[in-house]
Order: sequence, then structure tokens, then C-alpha cells
Amino acid sequence: MTASLPLEALDSAPEADAAAVLRACCASDRWVAQLLAGRPYGDLARLTAVGRDAVLALPWPDVEQALAAHPRIGERAAGADREAAWSRQEQSGASAAPAGTQDALRRANVAYEERFGHVYLVCATGRTAEELLADATARLAHDPDTEHDVVRRELAAIVELRLAKALV
Repeated sequence: MTASLPLEALDSAPEADAAAVLRACCASDRWVAQLLAGRPYGDLARLTAVGRDAVLALPWPDVEQALAAHPRIGERAAGADREAAWSRQEQSGASAAPAGTQDALRRANVAYEERFGHVYLVCATGRTAEELLADATARLAHDPDTEHDVVRRELAAIVELRLAKALV
């Protein structure tokens, strides 16, 4: 099965096929299992609402599992799979930045990872490298609990976008 399909097909697809589509949207096994268990959805609005709520409720280890599938902001995701292609598309504003801004983003990524122990995650779609750099810098001032909440919201936004792309 392809990485995109009609919602009706997701609702009735064999579990392994549906899981592959969902995993491209969020790499948390718990999230995928929860969405599989909630089928059928019938419409994209219901699926995205359930998907968003499921991300926001994930225990932190499951969020970390999802984060592991995301490259650093400003780095091009490798691979020919759908998730890597989406990541490259979502980060196109960062990859087109001048060298100085890209260097500053790399330094911000390192500082963020040293502070929080995981990749800096942001819904980068439609945002410039300068906006992403300002966001990363501002988020460095967060305490870990606040940042966990922000990361969940950013992941939820990414998941919503990817569900819309996956389900044609």
C-alpha cells in the first residue's frame, strides 16, 4: 500500500497497511496503535482531531520516539520515503537561508539539544529560517515542563498537516 490513500481505504485497510500510512505522520507506536483502534473515522476532520488529541496526551517517552524520526531543523532528511520527502518540503524555508543563518540554526540546534536532550521540533511549514531561529532561541528560556508542552503542540501541528497530505 502507498503512503497516501483515501480516508475510506484507511478506515478499512488491513492493520499493517493502515499503520504504515499513520507511522509516516507520527512515529510513535502508541499513537499509531491508538489511531488504528479508533477506526473507522469517516472524515478527515474527525481523524485529525483524534490524532491531535492523541499526540497531546502522549507520555513523554512516546513523544521522544516520535521525535527520533525528525531531523534537525535546517538539515535535509535523507531517504526516498514519504516522511523524508515531507520533512524536506516542510523545512524548505530553512534550507533556502543564507549560510550565516544556517550556521546560527545549527548552533541553536546544538544548544537546544544540550539543554533539553532531544531535537528541536517545530512545525516549520511556511516559516523562514529567521523565524525558526528566533523561535529556537526563545524556547531555550523554557523550563523542561513548559518545553515538553510546546513540543507536543508542535508535533500535533505537524501530524495534522501530514494526515491531510497522507489522506487524499
